[in-house]
This record gives sequence, structure tokens and C-alpha cells, in this order.
Amino acid sequence: MVRLPLSPQQLAAGKRLGGLLREARRDRTLADVAASAGISPETLRKIETGRLATPGFVTVAALARALALPLDDLARVCLDAEEFEDAARSSAGRRPPRGNARR
Repeated sequence: MVRLPLSPQQLAAGKRLGGLLREARRDRTLADVAASAGISPETLRKIETGRLATPGFVTVAALARALALPLDDLARVCLDAEEFEDAARSSAGRRPPRGNARR
């Protein structure tokens, strides 16, 4: 499988995501946050520097949990304002998954 090169927009979004994560890490070490998220310190380093501009959802979700960041904040940073609002509008009418709903 051949991956297409990332667009300038995707690269810029990756840099914004990395900057937000680095800022949210504050005085915690890279190794501490990586361990809390269940990823390698090198992976976190690549995300923070923008070298890994499109990390997987599970990785982003684990980092959000480790840093107590709402996923919406991360989505807002990764998407431009119009894309974020479109995504929010399209998901507003959807029902949440049933998961543990009582019957």
C-alpha cells in the first residue's frame, strides 16, 4: 500500500496538534506522558514536533486522556473552524451509541 504525501493543510494541522500536546504536557516529562498514554516516548516526540502529523485516533484519544484534554479541543486544533463546525453540526443529530444502555 502506497501512502500519498500529506497535504500542506495536514502538515500544518499536525504541527498545531503537536504544539497543543506539548503545551498541555507542561512540566511533565515526555516519558511520563508517553507511559500514561501507552505509547513510546519516540512516538510522542514525533507527534509533538509534527513529524508524525496524522497519528491514529486511539493514540490521540490516549494522549487526550493522559493530559486531561477534551477530544473536542484536539479536533478544534486539527480542523479549521469551518471543518470543525461542519463536523459538530453533522454529529449533533446522531444518537449516542447504545453501549451500556439499560433495557
